[in-house]
Amino acid sequence: MRLFLIPISTKRVLVYARPLRKDLAKELSILDRITTKAAETWAKWEEADKGWKMHLVSWGNRVQQRIPYEEWALKSIPSFKTQQQINGDHGKTKIDVLFPGNAVRLERIQNVLRTIATERQELHRKKMRWSLILAPITAPFGLVPVVPNIPFFYVAYRGWSHWRALNGSKHLEFLVENNLLNPVSLPELEQLYAKRASGALEDTTTGASYSEVADGIEKSEDRVLLKMSDAKKLSTILEAPELALEAERAIIQVGEQLEAEAKAEKEKKDEKKDEKKDS
Repeated sequence: MRLFLIPISTKRVLVYARPLRKDLAKELSILDRITTKAAETWAKWEEADKGWKMHLVSWGNRVQQRIPYEEWALKSIPSFKTQQQINGDHGKTKIDVLFPGNAVRLERIQNVLRTIATERQELHRKKMRWSLILAPITAPFGLVPVVPNIPFFYVAYRGWSHWRALNGSKHLEFLVENNLLNPVSLPELEQLYAKRASGALEDTTTGASYSEVADGIEKSEDRVLLKMSDAKKLSTILEAPELALEAERAIIQVGEQLEAEAKAEKEKKDEKKDEKKDS
């Protein structure tokens, strides 16, 4: 397994895990095999051009896009037990963490990953419990003929998703606390972020040193660093095709969050101005 640390904005990062071995299919757990089968079924439904399958896929894709990118990221990290089954030395040797050294300082890597690992654990634990409670309640909908039990499958899927994210976060926390991470700044990533920082930050130029770029990113307000086209560039640089979708989702969500925060801040200032006028 290898970890990628991808800054999406000056204050928010995406972590993603990629297996090093390509022959993992034989070692998938029963749950993973069921998930893979479900994904294949979903892909077939996406080919439908009418009927309930088309509407279900359309609704499902919108729902998946609203799932926080942080949850998707943690789900990419297998449980500690699963990784040990794949690699018997796991837990004894260090895991490489590829990152751009001019966007995230080396000395911050440990704390950044610790925060990512721990800040959402309680949320995923609570959501998973609620899904387990709701699943039996939605099960009777399966008595309706023809149409599949959508409420049950949705609740079950969300429960599985939170369970997977929780396991991923615990695994990441274990790696952090046991000093099993080996941060490696990748030159190709540094080049990409040098260009993006010069465009996003006022005081940073393309020829700035990496320490100057890192300083500019740390001191700036929260701003999106990446463009949508960068998602595929990242997947090429890191040789992880599946990373493109995760990066695109993160860029969209972070952009929307920052826009919403800016709008809320503007409304707050306008309210204060109105109060002053009234007084």
